[in-house]
Amino acid sequence: MKLNDKRIFVFGTGISGISAVNLLQKVAADIIVYDGNDKLNKDEIKAKLPEDFNGTILLGSIPEGLIDTIDLVILSPGVPTDLELVNQMRDKKIPIWGEVELAYYFSKGKIVGITGTNGKTTTTTLVGEIMKTYFNSVFVVGNIGVPYTEMVLNTTEESVTVAEMSSFQLESIESFKPNVSAILNITPDHLNRHHTMENYIEAKKNITRNQDSSDVCVINYEDEVLRKIGQELKTKVFYFSSLHALDYGIYLEGENIIYNDSQNKTLVCNIQELNIFGRHSYENVMAAVACGISLGVPMDKIKYAITNFVAVEHRIEFVTTKHGVKYYNDSKGTNPDASMKAIESMQTPTLLIAGGYDKGSEYDEWLEAFGGKIRYLVLLGQTRDKIAETAKRHGFENIIMVESLEEAVNVCAKKANQGDSVLLSPACASWGMFKNYEERGHLFKEYVKNLD
Repeated sequence: MKLNDKRIFVFGTGISGISAVNLLQKVAADIIVYDGNDKLNKDEIKAKLPEDFNGTILLGSIPEGLIDTIDLVILSPGVPTDLELVNQMRDKKIPIWGEVELAYYFSKGKIVGITGTNGKTTTTTLVGEIMKTYFNSVFVVGNIGVPYTEMVLNTTEESVTVAEMSSFQLESIESFKPNVSAILNITPDHLNRHHTMENYIEAKKNITRNQDSSDVCVINYEDEVLRKIGQELKTKVFYFSSLHALDYGIYLEGENIIYNDSQNKTLVCNIQELNIFGRHSYENVMAAVACGISLGVPMDKIKYAITNFVAVEHRIEFVTTKHGVKYYNDSKGTNPDASMKAIESMQTPTLLIAGGYDKGSEYDEWLEAFGGKIRYLVLLGQTRDKIAETAKRHGFENIIMVESLEEAVNVCAKKANQGDSVLLSPACASWGMFKNYEERGHLFKEYVKNLD
């Protein structure tokens, strides 16, 4: 489909929507920018658009008959695919692309797509560092903060694009075909959006939809859902495992990460050489190594990248030590499974700050992961009552309810003993109280640093 003579309806005025408009403006498409929120300010939206934007901005309802004039819809990741307006467009057989599909239309070079419930940001960043040791033109994009559409026109046939992809972004792909895909894990998340676990799994699996035998899919062998998916794929499957030796793949053997190509075993590194810790971190490293091997990066360069890598901000990030108490920022722990991994990595008695926006998660397994390690559970946000009830059902009584993150930090500082750790790992989204998990993490660090 040529876009320069098409009327394109961009649904959503967030970062992804504005980035899509910026890209489409460069190919002279006839653009309608739309947002269902009629309380937004058109002038503020226009200020984010290119100066020469000459399309239309619509808010709230749309004029009768407009749908019949649209050639293509670009759906922002935050827009549910089952909205009535989206269904009307689908019924009219109008092509509906997401941000990823639009970027793929323009993309050149090789693509590594990374998804999973947890570990995406760390793994994507790490894969980017691995690729930069060997390729001259590397772009790290997607759900990680830089929209794929923002830099895609800079790609060449020699480029490697490493893209972090959420289930929201993968719902709406059509022809997107990465050379290497990676599915790190699948545990319940975003069920308020996907409604069922089956729908969520299908959205994640979509990353492999158009791959064939010339492509590679990197899969976590320890995830039973993924292992089953791996048996059904048309791609080459590259497993990694933190618990089992593999005949082909990457696995953890004692403290060594080993690559077995089915004929020879190669020592990748010893985990003591890494600057990140915990089984989940080693799984992220192994997935990243598998992506590097799949695109031909030499092992010495891979080792250099992974042993020089430091933790991503907001993911079990050490903040400081005050009065003998260590503070960790895991604001990226936006669901119970991610938070469990952070709890498992704590080596000392811990005061845990949790709670936030309710995505429909359950917290029983999360509570079971405490294992006598959590001294106090400090709760805030929409989910605090739900989590408190679950905690009491599991016999955990050291619960403190607070109204704000600042209060949570102050309470922990008073309750903590020398040698304890304080961990912000909410197991919930940040929406409602904060703009995003980054703001929550930054504020946590600020409050910690302001402690007496």
